[in-house]
Amino acid sequence: MSSAPILLMGGSGAIGRWTTRFLRAARPVLPLLIGGRDLTKAQEAAARMDNAEGAALELAAADLGLGGRPVSAVAVLFSDESLAGLRFAQANGIPHLSISSGIYEIAPEIAAFMHKPDASSIVLGYEWLVGATTVPTLEFAKAFSRVDDIAIGALVDEQDTGGPAVAEDFERLNRTLPAALTRREGRYIWRAGEDAKAIFHAVDGTRMEAFGFSSIDVAGLATVTGAPNVQFNIATGVSSSRRRGEPMSTEIVIELAGQDRAGRALRTRHAVVHREGSAPLTGLGVAMILERLLGLDGHPATPAGLYFPYQLLHPTAYLTRLKQTGGEILTLEAR
Repeated sequence: MSSAPILLMGGSGAIGRWTTRFLRAARPVLPLLIGGRDLTKAQEAAARMDNAEGAALELAAADLGLGGRPVSAVAVLFSDESLAGLRFAQANGIPHLSISSGIYEIAPEIAAFMHKPDASSIVLGYEWLVGATTVPTLEFAKAFSRVDDIAIGALVDEQDTGGPAVAEDFERLNRTLPAALTRREGRYIWRAGEDAKAIFHAVDGTRMEAFGFSSIDVAGLATVTGAPNVQFNIATGVSSSRRRGEPMSTEIVIELAGQDRAGRALRTRHAVVHREGSAPLTGLGVAMILERLLGLDGHPATPAGLYFPYQLLHPTAYLTRLKQTGGEILTLEAR
């Protein structure tokens, strides 16, 4: 395994802080390079941990302004419109993970992969909270012989800001893609206007008014399960924990319908909850994917290819780490 550091582009933000926390907890001596456009912020973030260094990035430069410094992998934690991190990763034959692009923005990354499919491993990390939805959903789906419907409801607490980069991502995605990619009766459609409005119930049963959201989870889950109906809805409001007078949390409500292994009708309803909001779940996914890409988990490093997060995150390992880091999986009454 390379002794070169992992480059976290945008690593001084909220997601970067959680990512480095989880990487440090699992790999205490792993070298990290916190890269950003503001050198002072990058250096301040690096100073809070051992074996880390801050660096100023120049996205227009082929070497990102690193002067030929070796790097073992690249994680892009902000919107990289120029694909600077991806070009750098392919040029150096190292893994690349990006989490900020929207489902409509993946064409340039796929084109880059198709042009150089053997250059490096590339992860389309745009699933909601980087695997926190897909990995549990695919585990719940194992109880079914046939999945007919998948409905995901993400509740984002009003107090869960996630940092300026996250706010910029949401503003950009809502502005440029107001319609929601959805699978309905076996066809991919775009929900817009009144059709994009939805309702789901939070963990405590509160009725939430939601809107369709174009998450790449829809395409991945539909492909794996074959479910003819898959939708992803998002609501912003007060989380169930805050309604109980506790600190805010983030919730992902996962509802499945179909047939069980005996051919009987089956409906299930679960929730993924984290009491510190969306950033730690995102950071956990980024950290575990980087470990898998580089073979830090004791298995061979991931070969060159194009991947979804759920293809790299082993469910048992992920769910174990999820609970260890403050996340919960709840079984709810099906509606």
